[in-house]
Formats: sequence, structure tokens, C-alpha cells
Amino acid sequence: MTEQTSAPNHHAGYPGFSGATGLVAALSMIVGRDRDAQLAARLSGIAAGDVVVDIGCGPGVAARHAARLGASVTGVDPAPVMLRVARFITRPADNVRFVEGTAEALPLPDDFASAAWSIATVHHWRDLDAGLRDTRRILRPGGRLVAIERQTRPGAHGHASHGWTDAQADAFADRCRDHGFIDVHLERTTTGRRSTVSIVCQLG
Repeated sequence: MTEQTSAPNHHAGYPGFSGATGLVAALSMIVGRDRDAQLAARLSGIAAGDVVVDIGCGPGVAARHAARLGASVTGVDPAPVMLRVARFITRPADNVRFVEGTAEALPLPDDFASAAWSIATVHHWRDLDAGLRDTRRILRPGGRLVAIERQTRPGAHGHASHGWTDAQADAFADRCRDHGFIDVHLERTTTGRRSTVSIVCQLG
């Protein structure tokens, strides 16, 4: 397996969402994402009073779920079209705000969050090391990081390749350890025909 195919961010060069195509993508992501949001909440142990950052929040499904659990939530996404849809369908009463940014340059202060999620987005990060450094920066000591990706098969192409193979998940876990995260472990979940692989870790 080559370095390129084993890289956890193997779609780093994928075009961003914009225009009419981006709007369609944002609308399509509103449905069918609840289970990933519930999984992220369970794996990170979200409870009332937590401060959550959803990195690559898209239209905000997971962010709103965290808010319903009593967390204060910031959704971060590089695509303005995603943020417009997220703001449009999020109630003012929800404790969620949406800001433009990337994993590598999160527009948040140091020691800001008790948990950070990246759901189906790490494989798009431009720079894994920069993303993990900035995620570490905004997490408080003991803060939790959860990265969830669809389980994919080696050699998959097109849409089927968006996610992680076992090798890519293991590579991301190793990179988390390199950046000082502890209790790094892998979780697999299967619901119907869909399987996900998640890396869960904590800031020491």
C-alpha cells in the first residue's frame, strides 16, 4: 500500500463545497446524519455543561444534537454555503454558533473546549499535523477528540473511497499519539449496511 492510499487525509485535495452544487450537498447532509451525531456524543461522553467544537460541521446536524444534550457548541466549517444552511435551520434558542474556519486554523481561543468532533471530515483535512496541533490547542486538559469516518475498503474509488480503511484509521491513531493524545483507541460500529470506524482519544 502506498503512502498516498494509506494517508488518513487521502482526499486533502478534494474541491471544497460552493455554489449550487455545494447547496445541494448541504441540503443532502441534513438527513441521515443523526446516528453519527449520537455516536459522537456517546464516544465523547457529552453532557450538560460541555463545550463542544464540531470541526467540519456541514449543515450542523451533530452540532444541534450536542446542544440538545446541554452542551455549548461551536460549529466550524470552511464552506460558507454549509454555514448559511446551518444557520438557517438552527433555532435561535439553540446554544450553537457557526463560524468559518478549518481544522488547521480554528478561530477559537486556547483551552476553549472540553470535546472536539470531526465527523466524516478528517479524510479532507489539508494538513493532518497542523489540524491536530490546532485541535490540541483549543482543547482543555483532559479534553476528548472523536474522529468518525465511514469504513471503506482498500482500492475503493469515487464516493465509496470517502472514509477510512483499517490502515488509514490506524495511521490517524498513530498520528494522534505523536501529538500527545492519550487513551487512543478505535471503535467500530455497524448500523444496517453502514459501518463506521472511529478514533477516540484524550488530551493528557
